[in-house]
Amino acid sequence: MSTFLDSMIERAQSDKQTIVLPEGNDERTLIAAEKILASGIANLVILGDVDEIRSSGYALDDARVIDYRTSDLREGYAKMLHDLRKHKGVTPAKALELLDNCLYFGVMMVKAGDADGMVAGACHSTGDVHRASLQIIKTAPGVKLVSSLFIMDVPDCDMGENGRFLFSDCSLEVQPTAENLAHIAVNSARSWRSLIGTQPVVALLSHSTWGSANNPDAGKVYETYKIAKELAPDLIIDGELQLDAAIVPSVAASKAPESPVAGRANVLVFPDLDSGNIGYKLVQRLAKAEAYGAITQGLAAPVNDLSRGCSPDDIVGVVAITCVQSQDRKKKLAEGE
Repeated sequence: MSTFLDSMIERAQSDKQTIVLPEGNDERTLIAAEKILASGIANLVILGDVDEIRSSGYALDDARVIDYRTSDLREGYAKMLHDLRKHKGVTPAKALELLDNCLYFGVMMVKAGDADGMVAGACHSTGDVHRASLQIIKTAPGVKLVSSLFIMDVPDCDMGENGRFLFSDCSLEVQPTAENLAHIAVNSARSWRSLIGTQPVVALLSHSTWGSANNPDAGKVYETYKIAKELAPDLIIDGELQLDAAIVPSVAASKAPESPVAGRANVLVFPDLDSGNIGYKLVQRLAKAEAYGAITQGLAAPVNDLSRGCSPDDIVGVVAITCVQSQDRKKKLAEGE
């Protein structure tokens, strides 16, 4: 059976997308770019010093290399950026200045349709990457907020989808309201269907199962459930559920025997960023799970953030996932969704 990442690479290869890598000054980016091009995963645009990148020794002949500081594209992008942000006080001169930042230039390539997605963060903070994407790409139609997810592949595990889970939100929303948490849950279900291709079964996690605790934190999760059902009536979702009730059938039979989710959840929605971030790292380190992410969901076009400690192979994987997100976005646009 192929792994999650194998499936993402195969899907990316089947319909190549154009991905911009703005951090061409980072050697890991160039190593990854060589692998991506050799494997036919994506068409690439690399931003940076053209002479340095071309003379780096890596096989990048098939990549489009652009010096964002001198490119002929700057004037058109600056005009577009000014139009997008003038209501926030961005002048034409300020728009041109912003394009001296490779992240803003890369996001403008996506906005202008010159690239299908962007992957960055090897040498920029998460805040920097998301600031540029939120200001320019913005949220997808009908989406309230941007959040993040991890795909967790747990070895020797018969829970979830043969050991595979989606965890959200683990890197963006610190203390989501019940309404925001409901949107995270609905978007996570859509991401599961897009990336994994099977039925999402969503558990809203808590320290309480079906009213076993009576306090505001548990109440927020139950309120989330009610809002999520209004947003997506057909979604298989339940909460509040403790983690063991959500994924262990024997515990589910005792704690929530009538639940449509308990014991078989594959999408786990955490009540806040603390629990989400701690949860994915516990599973990654103690269960030796593969953790793919953080993957951004809810943007109008895919822009994904890397850890600054990422490896070249991490970049390859995130590029493949970004390609699949772009394919899915184009399919939905074609279908009028």
